[in-house]
Amino acid sequence: MMINLTGKKAQIACGLLCCCSMAYAQSNDNSEVLTLHTGWEFSQVGTEVWRTAVVPGTVHQDLIHHNLIPNPFYGTNEQKIQWIENEDWEYRTAFTITPDQLKRDDAQLTFEGLDTYADVYLNGALLLKADNMFVGYTIPVKQYLRSGENLLHIYFHSPIRQTLPQYASNGFNYPADNDHHEKHLSVFSRKAPYSYGWDWGIRMVTSGVWRPVTIRFYDAASISDYHVKQLSLTDQVAKLSNELEINNILPHPLQAEIKIKTSLEGEQESAITQTVTLQPGINRICIPTEVVSPVRWMPNGWGAPTLYDFSAQIITEGNVVAEQSHKIGLRTVRLVNEKDVDGESFYFEVNGIPMFAKGANYIPQDALLTNVTTERYQTLFRDIKEANMNVIRVWGGGTYEDDRFYNLADENGILVWQDFMFACTPYPSDPTFLKRVEAEACYNIRRLRNHPSLAMWCGNNEILEALKYWGYQKKYTPEIYQEMMTGYDKLFRELLPAKVKELDADRFYIHSSPYLANWGRPESWGIGDSHNWGVWYGKKPFESLDTDLPRFMSEFGFQSFPEMKTIATFASPEDYQIESEVMNSHQKSSIGNALIRTYMERDYIVPEKFEDFVYVGLVLQGQGMRHGLEAHRRNRPYCMGTLYWQLNDSWPVVSWSGIDYYGNWKALHYQAKRAFAPIHINPIRQNDSLCVYLLSDRLDTMEKMTLEMKITDFEGKKAGKPIQLKSLSIPANTSQCVYKAKPGDLLSLIERKSSETSQSSVEKRLSEALRHCFMQLTLKDKAGHTVAETVYFFEKTKDLLLPETTITCKMKQTDGKCELTLLSPALAKDVFIEVPLQGARFSDNFFDLLPGERKTVVITSPQIKKGEELSLRLKHIRETYN
Repeated sequence: MMINLTGKKAQIACGLLCCCSMAYAQSNDNSEVLTLHTGWEFSQVGTEVWRTAVVPGTVHQDLIHHNLIPNPFYGTNEQKIQWIENEDWEYRTAFTITPDQLKRDDAQLTFEGLDTYADVYLNGALLLKADNMFVGYTIPVKQYLRSGENLLHIYFHSPIRQTLPQYASNGFNYPADNDHHEKHLSVFSRKAPYSYGWDWGIRMVTSGVWRPVTIRFYDAASISDYHVKQLSLTDQVAKLSNELEINNILPHPLQAEIKIKTSLEGEQESAITQTVTLQPGINRICIPTEVVSPVRWMPNGWGAPTLYDFSAQIITEGNVVAEQSHKIGLRTVRLVNEKDVDGESFYFEVNGIPMFAKGANYIPQDALLTNVTTERYQTLFRDIKEANMNVIRVWGGGTYEDDRFYNLADENGILVWQDFMFACTPYPSDPTFLKRVEAEACYNIRRLRNHPSLAMWCGNNEILEALKYWGYQKKYTPEIYQEMMTGYDKLFRELLPAKVKELDADRFYIHSSPYLANWGRPESWGIGDSHNWGVWYGKKPFESLDTDLPRFMSEFGFQSFPEMKTIATFASPEDYQIESEVMNSHQKSSIGNALIRTYMERDYIVPEKFEDFVYVGLVLQGQGMRHGLEAHRRNRPYCMGTLYWQLNDSWPVVSWSGIDYYGNWKALHYQAKRAFAPIHINPIRQNDSLCVYLLSDRLDTMEKMTLEMKITDFEGKKAGKPIQLKSLSIPANTSQCVYKAKPGDLLSLIERKSSETSQSSVEKRLSEALRHCFMQLTLKDKAGHTVAETVYFFEKTKDLLLPETTITCKMKQTDGKCELTLLSPALAKDVFIEVPLQGARFSDNFFDLLPGERKTVVITSPQIKKGEELSLRLKHIRETYN
């Protein structure tokens, strides 16, 4: 398909290329940086029609901007944009260079990201044939530059047509079933796999300049790499090696001083200087430093993520000719993966202390990566931190994330499990492919290794499990299957671990996740990390998570629709049916909608209205996943981590996410926040008893605590004798059962001593009473302050005798904030507050409003204005009954 313009528009678009407006940045050294972000144009090859373009960006975004394709996220428009991936595209810009700039010793042109097959020309010279989305390219270009106007031209080859010859000569179709095309071409390209489609993802195979472009003018020498390597760490001293790679671009040796500066906010800066002779070309220099009485970087929930400022300068003739700086956290992180009596452990030890990992799996935040703003990154990490998480897994089907991601992880105390970008299918292992992967590994290990948040490297997601258990032995010939297994070893047992050992030796590497455990084989659960898809694909009940226990749960999940205001962004009211064409186009799991209903029937009364089905589905996902999160925490130290699938979405879709594409928290994220609280009360029915566990992730023991338990009926009447457990001790980093009783023993509603009352009558009345009661549990410290609280229901929601009730609401509204005070005379279960503002934040939502309780909820959004009425809807479970 080609796009053509006619008439006056065509004449303008085909006019001469305009010179871009340039942004110059002066560094702390005496170099000068020219940012090439404006004045770009793009064209579909073969049309000679040029239009304005945005860089960084993608061709899809530029086509959307010019109204040349419909909104890909709406309706079934995904089908209407697939032609783009089959076309070649060109980008060009012009920029001006001054005579003074050309007098500098050298100039470096840097592309931080080209997507993916790109030929780069500068003033007619071919500089680069790029073939990997995951690497940056830096090219010395002084000899190609001119005083005055310079022309930069990039030709992007179709990633589909570029790999068709490989496919044609391969002899078989790789089992990359998430690649939504009959020919699975994605495996041949080092390009974000999810852009070819996934079981939660739209297919948008992009091309473009997706990360910044700069030219740096400098003299004498540059710092190619600066690694602050931690050698040892005690409370007394941190010993470090400042490892520098310096390029002397002069044809003769250069006398220079290397100055290393270290500072911590509020303390005096320290510096050391070493005189060196830089030989022409690459020089590798190591300078030792020490930090006395170091302040450690701590994960979220354990303390402050303290960061030191480190910088390295090259000084010649009194001038700073080059400088690099990093924020460095001093800490030890170890993945303890050792044989023990139960199999093989898997847990993070941070600063010498075993840490229960609480978090989620992260996918790219957008199908169009350059849509992700700094504000979106900041909001996401605020969401992560507020949910009491301490680990995020960057999953292997997306991208190595932007520097802003890792900077925010550092600043917020969030450890990062980093996959290499391979997922769910075998990959080629020919020399050209391996060479690309080696360059990718070197580039990203060097880029990320200074981050204290980076906890580990993982070779891939689920590829070994796929090779063993997904039926490839039957689908392919023995020769092809053996080729896949051999290729696996080359990539994940040889190449990648060798690069990690060479460039980041102190970090742990595993070749796959999971590397041994399989959810269908209980005998494997005691070894390493697990992906438990018994819930969802295996159709097991959520209660199975109490017994199907891993050493570390690195994936498990359950789907839901996003809330209605998000559905309204991609569907019309006539599409509001579970199996409508539009809903199915936004449900990429073939069994998804039917499976949501199957699980809902087990625990809830299934509503007839679509809007109510969506709401109950959100509650179902949140409550079910919370059950699993609590099971994992409850069973420490056997199980030492739970990372659910998945944190976020890349477009508006039905998925496993806890936060939708527009940043709205689903019930899952609220429930994760509750389940991940540093101190948490976990009541659970075990056999015929109610057991109450106290879970602590704190580093200190809490003494003289009081646990109060009271049973109330749904109208607020006392239904049992209050229980107090006093002088409790909650040791640091533990799970302990502090109370156990049969539910019937807790109730005072039944008169059991009457000789006229039969046993069956007592049991019947007891059963009915349990359907009409809840237990409120409150943990208080020795000063009487509430530390934790929760509510427990004795039966499944569908079996509860929920009362009809009306919630009254008082609103107090100012600019940016709305404060609600809610009150209900009877229990309102799973209250959901809806406002028509995308990304609005709630201090609480999807909660149980207890009878007679006054509940204050604060809603914040820049769209809230004083004096403007905020549309508000309140919903609770009983309202969805017919």
